[in-house]
Amino acid sequence: MPRQFLPGLRRLLVARATAPLEEKSAGPVGNPYVSMTFAGTTTVWGTENRAAGWDLDRVIQEGYERSIWTFKSVEAISKHPSALTVEIGRGGDERQFGETLTDHPLLHVLNVRANPLERATVFKKRLSAQLLLSKKGAFVEITRSRGGTITRLDLLPPNRVEPIPDPNGDYVSHYEFTTYDGRVRELDPSRVIWLRDPHPTDPFCGITPLEAAGLSVDLDVKARTYNISFIDNDARPSGIVGIDVDGLDQREIDRIQQRLAPGAQQAGETVVVGSGPGGLNYVDTSTRPRDMNYETLAKTAKDEILSAFGVPESVVGNASERTYANADREEWNFWQHTELPHLSLLASAFDLDLDDGWSLRFNTSTVEALEFPRRQRREEARQEWNAGLITVDEYREIAGRRPFNVPHTRALWISPQKAPVPANEIDASALGVAQDPTAGGTPDLAAPGGLPPAAAPSGPNGGSAADSVAEARGQAPQRTAADDVAVARDATAEPAAGVTAAAIVDQARRNVPLTLPGDAAEDVTAARSTAAHPSGRDAADDVDAARSLTERKELPRGNDGVEVTDNDFDTAAAAVTAALTALLARQEGVITARLRAPKIRKHTRYWEPDGDTDHRRSDAPISGARVVSAARWREEMASTLAPVLQQTAATVAATLSRGLTGTATVPANAAAAAFAATAMAGSAVNALLSDLADVLDTEQREPGSLDDLADAVTRFYRARTATFIALLAESCAVATVNGAADAVAESIGPAVLRTWNTRGDARVRPAHQELNGTTLPAGTPYTVRGSTLRYPGDPFAPADLTVNCRCRLRYRTAHSPVEVR
Repeated sequence: MPRQFLPGLRRLLVARATAPLEEKSAGPVGNPYVSMTFAGTTTVWGTENRAAGWDLDRVIQEGYERSIWTFKSVEAISKHPSALTVEIGRGGDERQFGETLTDHPLLHVLNVRANPLERATVFKKRLSAQLLLSKKGAFVEITRSRGGTITRLDLLPPNRVEPIPDPNGDYVSHYEFTTYDGRVRELDPSRVIWLRDPHPTDPFCGITPLEAAGLSVDLDVKARTYNISFIDNDARPSGIVGIDVDGLDQREIDRIQQRLAPGAQQAGETVVVGSGPGGLNYVDTSTRPRDMNYETLAKTAKDEILSAFGVPESVVGNASERTYANADREEWNFWQHTELPHLSLLASAFDLDLDDGWSLRFNTSTVEALEFPRRQRREEARQEWNAGLITVDEYREIAGRRPFNVPHTRALWISPQKAPVPANEIDASALGVAQDPTAGGTPDLAAPGGLPPAAAPSGPNGGSAADSVAEARGQAPQRTAADDVAVARDATAEPAAGVTAAAIVDQARRNVPLTLPGDAAEDVTAARSTAAHPSGRDAADDVDAARSLTERKELPRGNDGVEVTDNDFDTAAAAVTAALTALLARQEGVITARLRAPKIRKHTRYWEPDGDTDHRRSDAPISGARVVSAARWREEMASTLAPVLQQTAATVAATLSRGLTGTATVPANAAAAAFAATAMAGSAVNALLSDLADVLDTEQREPGSLDDLADAVTRFYRARTATFIALLAESCAVATVNGAADAVAESIGPAVLRTWNTRGDARVRPAHQELNGTTLPAGTPYTVRGSTLRYPGDPFAPADLTVNCRCRLRYRTAHSPVEVR
C-alpha cells in the first residue's frame, strides 16, 4: 500500500509513537514577537508555526495529483487568472474602469512575461494553484531596475521559504529562502510579496480548502484504492474452495491454483473442476460479492471536496440532471462567491506601486456568467416599461446605454394602447396630446407651464403686446397686433374679440415645442429699441422689420418645397419585408419545435410514458400561450427591426435637412420615429401570436395528435404571413419615413410649413381626403374627425386612420404667404 497522508494532514506527518501530548499554555507559544506598543500596553503574539507541518510536496502528490475532484477544483479556479488580463485604472463600475493606464510596468510582467522562464499566463496559474494548496501561502520575489521599475516576478517554492518574525515590532524581519543546492538566501521584505488566504488568528499562516477537505480527499483516494485491490483479488469473495490434497502432488496443486487464478482478466470466467475423491468441494458464501458501498462513499467525498473549494459540479464539467437555468445559476454562484474573491486576493498583492486613486484588478468584462444579474435587471425593466411604469430613457440607463432625451423617450407609455403620458407641456405638444388652449379660455400665465417671464406682456400698464406696439407708434390701441397680422396676410376671418396676442403666442407655444428666436415679447422689445420714430407702416411690417434686426437661424430662400419620395418608402418597406420574412420563418420553426419539446408536452395528453412507472401523462391540453411565447418574440421583433428602421430614419432626416437648410443634420428625436414604429411592430406580432395561440387551443378541442397541431401551425403561417408582412412593412415604412421627416421640420421650427398630400386615387380614405392640401406649421398636429395625427402613419393615432396609409407631407419654408387650413 502507498503511504497514507490524508485525512490527518499533520497527525500523519509525525510518527504516532513520538507524537507529543497536547499541552495548553496561557503564555506565548514558540518564538514570541511584539506586535505593537501603544499607551503603555504591549501586545505579544506567539507564532505557533501551524504551517510548519504542512508538507506541500506530499499534499500535491497525494491530495492533488491522485484526487480527481481536488485536481478539477484547483484547475477550475486557477485557469481564470491565467486567461484574464490585468488592468490598472480608476473610476467606472465593478466591471469596467472609467480611466485606465496602458504603460505601467506591472502590466508587462502580469500580462506578457513575468520572467525569462515563464509567460505571464503560466505565472498567474501557478500562483493561483499555490495559493489554493499551500498553507504557508505563496511567495513572489520582485526584481527592480536601478530606477525602481519592476522588471520581473519569480514564484518561490513555498516549502523552501521561511518568514522570520521581527522581535522589534515589525511583522517580518526578513525571509530565508533555501535554494536547491542548499544555500540560504536572506531576502528583504521589500523584495518579497507574501500572498496567503489569511488565517483568523495566526498572521504567519494561511488557510487552504484542502485542509478542510482532507478527510474527504483521503476517503476518496482510499475508496478507489480499495476497489482496485478488490478487482485484483476478485477470486476471494465468491466462495470457499476446499481441496482434498490427499494423493495430489505439488504439481497438481499448482495446476488447480492456476485454474482459479484471481485478477481482472479472469473476471466472469466459468471454471470447471472435478468433484469426488481427490477432487474439489465448493461452498458458496454469499449470493453477491460483499464489496464496500463505493458509489455512496465516492459521491459523498466528491460533494464534500467540491463544497470545500466552492466549485459546483457543473463548473468542473458535469452538468447532467440540471436545467440550463440551474447550470447558469451555479456558474454565477461560482464566480460571485469563489472566483471573484480569489481574483481580488491575487490582484491586491500587486498594487503597492500604484498611486492613490489607482487600483489593479482582473478584467472580467467578458465573463458571460457575470451578466446574469444584469440580464435579470434588464428583463425586469422591460416588463416595467411594457406596463407603463418607467420611460424609455430610464430603461436605457438601467441597460447601461445613453438616453435619447427626446419627448417620446421621456414620456410614460401606458398599456394597453401605449398612450403617452408626457413629462411636461413642451413634450405634450411634441407628442400631439397638448390641451387645446381655446377649450378652456385664455391660458393662465401665472400657472405652471405658462409663458416664461421673458415672454410676458411688457406694456407699461401690463397691457398686451399689441398695446405696446400701438404706444410705440403713438396710436390709440384700436386694433390688436393679431388683427394687423390677419389683415396683412389677407385673412378672411376676423379674430375673436378678447383674444390677445399673448394668448395667440401662448397657444402657438403650446402646440409648437421648439420655438425659433423672435418671440412676440422679444420682437416688441426690439421694436422699442430700434424704432425711435413711429412710421406709417402697419403692425405686421413693424414686426417683420423688428425680426429682421434680430439674429436667428436663416433658412434658404426661394425653396419651393421638399417631400419624401416613393423611393424612400419602397426602400424602407423592402428592408422591413426582408427582416420580417426571415423572422417569421424562424418563428414558425421554433414554435413547431416547441410543440414537440418534452418540457411542453409534460403533464399533457401528448406525453409518451417511459414505462409503467412514468406518471407524467394527463388529459390536459398544451397551452397555446406557452408554446408561442409572445413576449419573447416581441422582444426579438424589436431587436430585429430597430437597426433597420433607425438607419432609414437617419437617411430620410439627413436628406430632408439638406433640402431645407442646406446642411445634412439628423436631430435626436428622429430616432424616436423608428422606435415608435418598432413598438408598433411588436404590438402587431403580439396580436399575431395571440391569434395563433387561440388556433392551437381551438384545435385541441377535438381529439388529435401532435402532428395535427404542427399542421395547424403550418396552415396558420401559410394563410397569414404574406398579408401580415405586407401590411406591417408598409405601416413601418410610412411611420418611420414621415416621422423622421417631421422630426427634422420640428427641429427647424414653425417657419417650416408642411402640406398633407394624398395619392389622389380611389384607395384614399375619406378622412384623408379631407386633409388633402391642408398646410400647418411644423409641430402642429392635424385634426380630423376628432382625432389628431402628427403625420401620416402616426403610430399613436387610431388604427383606422393609419393602416395602409400612403399619404405624405410636403415641406417648405414660410417666406411667402400661404393659406393655412
